[in-house]
Amino acid sequence: MDGDPTAKRMRLRYAGTCSECTATLPAGTQAIYDRVTRSVRCLTHDDPPATLGPVEAEAPPSTPLEEPTPDPSPAELDCGTPGASARREYERRRTKREDDVRGRHPKLGGLILALSDERRTTRVWDTGALGEEALGSRLNELAGDRLKVLHDRRIPRTRANIDHLAVTPTGIWVIDAKRYKGKRPALKVEGGILRPRVEKLMVGGRDSTKLIDGMTHQVEVVRGIVGDEVPVRGVLCFLEADWPLLEGSFETRSVHVVWPRRLYKWLRQDGPLEPPEIAQRHRALAERLASA
Repeated sequence: MDGDPTAKRMRLRYAGTCSECTATLPAGTQAIYDRVTRSVRCLTHDDPPATLGPVEAEAPPSTPLEEPTPDPSPAELDCGTPGASARREYERRRTKREDDVRGRHPKLGGLILALSDERRTTRVWDTGALGEEALGSRLNELAGDRLKVLHDRRIPRTRANIDHLAVTPTGIWVIDAKRYKGKRPALKVEGGILRPRVEKLMVGGRDSTKLIDGMTHQVEVVRGIVGDEVPVRGVLCFLEADWPLLEGSFETRSVHVVWPRRLYKWLRQDGPLEPPEIAQRHRALAERLASA
């Protein structure tokens, strides 16, 4: 808008209510969006009218406008099941192993299975599922009008998934649950004055920086859906880890590495997003990122 840099004429993606006359503005209606107040108003309330462009030339609708379809309630959205895809993969691998052993040893298969351990590559799926289930259960308990969550969302055109998404007054949080029992996450910094600074995520003394790489990709996927108007933050949440008594959480490459209770505190902080916009952002993410 020429007269007001904080206002923009746009076609509404969602139904809204005029802040001046409380008229209903259906999705698809042209209106004025105020970036500061995050409100919309009818074109007729814009001042001066000359800045509105060719609105007067638009032909009136030949039929009366239909009442806008109400947004579905959270119960109607597929919010996903925490750890569902990891649990399915674990069960698939476990069943395949049992079938293979019993097929090769019809008489002793049961005994062999009882006395032998599962492969490590199979156990990690069970460990991952348990972590996602525990964190997701607590997020569901905290959910409400000011905290809406999604679980186990498929990243389009890949086999990868996002463990949890939380839409809050402070923005959108992309959360990856990690259950590394008894292991300590730490930040290792190499280089500096004479060499390029390199930050590495160490877990139990092992280089786990690839977890940061994966999270930054997930954040970019979500940011591509919601745009730059809403902050998007990445979190690696370590459950049952060996955290120090004082502090211990840190940030590297804009990814927060924390324990569950600190994450829950952040998710309940106040911010600029109000419940209607939180619900809209939650719905948009649920529709664009299907359950895995």
